[in-house]
Amino acid sequence: MARRIAGRALRALLLLQPPARAAPFTPRGPAASYGTSVTSAKIQVNGVHLHYQQTGEGSHAVLLLPGMLGSGQTDFGPQLKSMNKQLFTIVAWDPRGYGQSIPPSRDFPPDFFERDAKDAVDLMQALKFKKFSLLGWSDGGITALIAAAKYPTLIHKLVVWGANASVTQEDVRIYNGIRDVSKWSEKVKKPLEEMYGHDYFAKTCEAWVDGICRFAEKSDGNICQQLLPDIKCPTFIIHGEKDPLVPQAHAEYIHKHIKGSQLLLMPEGKHNLHLRFAEDFNRQVEDFLH
Repeated sequence: MARRIAGRALRALLLLQPPARAAPFTPRGPAASYGTSVTSAKIQVNGVHLHYQQTGEGSHAVLLLPGMLGSGQTDFGPQLKSMNKQLFTIVAWDPRGYGQSIPPSRDFPPDFFERDAKDAVDLMQALKFKKFSLLGWSDGGITALIAAAKYPTLIHKLVVWGANASVTQEDVRIYNGIRDVSKWSEKVKKPLEEMYGHDYFAKTCEAWVDGICRFAEKSDGNICQQLLPDIKCPTFIIHGEKDPLVPQAHAEYIHKHIKGSQLLLMPEGKHNLHLRFAEDFNRQVEDFLH
């Protein structure tokens, strides 16, 4: 069932919980700063040295999966900083060709999402996590959907936002609208140019647009629609109603085809809702995971 939170700052934070548990939002106490150091390292997985960041000492392992051109550093600062370090051990990875997992240069073969899903799962196993939850944003959400379907015994819970299981002609129009990075806002563009340099950033964005638009050449635009019924773990889908990049129909489709999943609509949320409404997002996700 879709659940709607009213209010600009999503003040009714606990609508997903039974009324008896409802409580006013209070700032986080000292527990949130428990074991706050963030380590950064590389480990060889599937022939590539993958970079990851890790924080927290909790028994529940969580992998954060970034979006296109993303990395733990650029995509998940508020989660690495503020998610509960007593409950969770949080890992944020840089997929091959992104962030500090270069070389290799990023490419987009037809199976790039499946490749990322295998890399992500194998990374967590290399780090000795036997079972873990996935938090996937945008492209990372697609990767997380595929991983949850293909490796069900390893995945505890799943959270995705800004994700889609297919590519429509409307999506192709949207993607082509971001092909030229010179038209991006400085706020979004600057950290990526600082990480990659302008040429790699611009070239990789164009290659991503070409790669993702290829899915639309199929009659149904399928990326991973057929896998959604195979997802058996508890699943939480979040969608920003003002997301300019991913139409709401994608979130509704994913919700409909994953049995027992929950869908949360954020009226003021855009594509980066986990950054814009970080405290509220973290609380919702922690409540679901815990």
